[in-house]
Amino acid sequence: MNYINPNELADTAAESLRKDLGQQAELENLLVALQEKLHKMPENASANERAYLQLELARTLQILERGEEACPLALTAFGIFADNKAWEQAAEACDIAYQSHHADALIALGHGVWIGVTFPIDPEISVHLLSHIVDDTPDDSDGAAVAAATAAFIADIRAEEGPEKDRLVFFAQQLLGKVARRHSNVESIAEFQHWVEKLELDDPDKFLIRLRNVVDVLVQDQWWIDRDAIQAAIR
Repeated sequence: MNYINPNELADTAAESLRKDLGQQAELENLLVALQEKLHKMPENASANERAYLQLELARTLQILERGEEACPLALTAFGIFADNKAWEQAAEACDIAYQSHHADALIALGHGVWIGVTFPIDPEISVHLLSHIVDDTPDDSDGAAVAAATAAFIADIRAEEGPEKDRLVFFAQQLLGKVARRHSNVESIAEFQHWVEKLELDDPDKFLIRLRNVVDVLVQDQWWIDRDAIQAAIR
């Protein structure tokens, strides 16, 4: 029988702690650098340039678990990106705001998901945002099933062919399988196919309409953008 050496465990724990502290120090240094860069930004800098810095600053603060500081910066950046139709960055700002666990986190998630589905942004961002719905809904929620089906759909139709698409499609399919198991105790392929058909998750025209209802529940009429005007402009 092989016994675990307590000294080896202690060495491993110490090494892990050193890495964590090193990463923490790197993030703290990055935070200071970004704050200084933002402070020194010239007055004639464009709103988008400022928003990009605010986004990176918010992202760093969120990783450092300083959500109360991260969320206002992310939402400020979101407003600028939305005004300038920089939708991919606007969606990223929503993701940061959601992960900051602020009072408006679910509203931010709803905005991010709507943008991620409406516009042809990086599909990885869209799938990532949709996965938050799965994480934030009860096991028996049809909303989670709709979000996972949408993630699989977006990964399939938007991602460019290659290893990255294969990875994203695999993740989305695994997400859908996870929802099926927790939603209806689905285990076999036959059960999965029946579950998909029963919930109409094989028809984008139907599950995308249902996703809109999920987004409406998240946002609760507290839209920060004129969704109807945006939709009218892109038709």
